[in-house]
Amino acid sequence: MNHETIVTQADILDMLDKLFERRDDKWWDTFYSDRNKSIPFFQDIPDEELITYCQSGSFSVGKSLDIGCGNGRNSRYLAAQGFKAVGIDISDESIRWAEELSGKCENPPAFERVSLLEYVDDLKSFDLILDSGCFHHIKPHRREQYLTRVLDYLKDDGYFLMTCFNPDGGANISDYDVYRDYSMHGGLGFPEDKIKKILENYFRIVDFRKMKESTDPDVFGKDFMWVILMKKK
Repeated sequence: MNHETIVTQADILDMLDKLFERRDDKWWDTFYSDRNKSIPFFQDIPDEELITYCQSGSFSVGKSLDIGCGNGRNSRYLAAQGFKAVGIDISDESIRWAEELSGKCENPPAFERVSLLEYVDDLKSFDLILDSGCFHHIKPHRREQYLTRVLDYLKDDGYFLMTCFNPDGGANISDYDVYRDYSMHGGLGFPEDKIKKILENYFRIVDFRKMKESTDPDVFGKDFMWVILMKKK
């Protein structure tokens, strides 16, 4: 049992990772392997809040990072607006799909199969970092690492835009319950006070609202998601 010896903080984090059901790259490969499933974000359409902020001129066109990019729908939208867009995901299947859909783009995004915790790029090099549905899958003991990495890569005047489950979309349980149950229950649904308490330790919240429900076939919008626009403190 020597391989289960805890020596460092990293060993503790690895141990906690292993307590949970496996939602690793292989799990997500299976999830993305059937592209015809009726999953709302399988459609090749961008988020309503991304469109809104871009059209309002909130963002300066520059370099963008799309965390958990899936099939690359938001990365392609940003690239079409003139961004040097990068999308990352832990699934080979999602990256393959994203690259196929981007093949005919005039300004195609760059995609890489990698987690944010292992991603390597120049520090403070991104004008916009986007997380559209990744954070509610991050285990509580990995949040500090995750948000610190966002801070590392975001320019001092850049924006961090997140959408995540509210209690109508995900499991409304405590962080302690995650470990009592050994499960993320498919993604956490954050009450407003909880998600603000987490994020305000790292960022200044510029805008906070529910995502607008959309019936437009060219726009993704579900009101069981929070929209949170942030800047560095």
